[in-house]
Amino acid sequence: MIKSASYTIEPLFMRLLLSLIAILFIGIFVALPLSVVFAEALSKGWRAYMDALMTEDARSAIKLTLLVAAIAVPCNVVFGLAASWAITKFEFVGKRLLITLIDLPFSVSPVISGLIYVLLFGTGSVLGGWLEEHNLQIIFAVPGLVIATIFVTFPFVARELIPLMEEQGTEAEEAAVMLGANGWQTFWHVTLPNIKWGLFYGVLLCNARAMGEFGAVSVVSGHIRGLTTTLPLHVEILYNEYNFAAAFAVASLLTMLALFTLLLKSIIEYYFPHEVKAF
Repeated sequence: MIKSASYTIEPLFMRLLLSLIAILFIGIFVALPLSVVFAEALSKGWRAYMDALMTEDARSAIKLTLLVAAIAVPCNVVFGLAASWAITKFEFVGKRLLITLIDLPFSVSPVISGLIYVLLFGTGSVLGGWLEEHNLQIIFAVPGLVIATIFVTFPFVARELIPLMEEQGTEAEEAAVMLGANGWQTFWHVTLPNIKWGLFYGVLLCNARAMGEFGAVSVVSGHIRGLTTTLPLHVEILYNEYNFAAAFAVASLLTMLALFTLLLKSIIEYYFPHEVKAF
């Protein structure tokens, strides 16, 4: 046993070297950029920082970001629950195709997905004429932002729940049905309590991505200042205007969101390691 263990224990200098490499990597690519964001945001003082966040355009971007996330995340929760329930509890034709489609946003560039929606709903498209006749605007309006955000974020809830529900199996649901529970009762009283922390974990990641999405939203927004600019787009506009302090001030909000998400993620993984399955 002692001889076998010796092969798995690295020498002290190797452990120190690997630890140093990891610390340097995190310092250069994570800690340093984060510190630069907050340093630049506060470079002109707290008053300038707060003024940048309280402008009409900034407030509009914050409200729009929250609105888009408030619509996209619940939609993805419904889809994620339905898809994971179907995939893990039933056998049906097209099951593998559904799993592949769930992974599609991970393999398609967000910019390409945004362009697809422009070609689908924009002026001169197949649906563009019909939408214009009925005075419906998708592209360069809030509906387009919501659709693009839903597309890039819909795998997060499903991909969190599928491995968790596969590991739990169907025994509990079968027992509930045998005792007389209907489908809704089985889901509400048996399935949901067993996946609640995994679901919360998926919602957390989905919400963070929804608020920070740039590529797809940038294509479908039209960059109409104060109307279709979310926080990431507002940061880009400020930066392109060389208003660096204001740009970093707004960017610091997204940074704090990311840090808060990581904090909650770590707490959930620490206290409920068997109830979440990172994908």
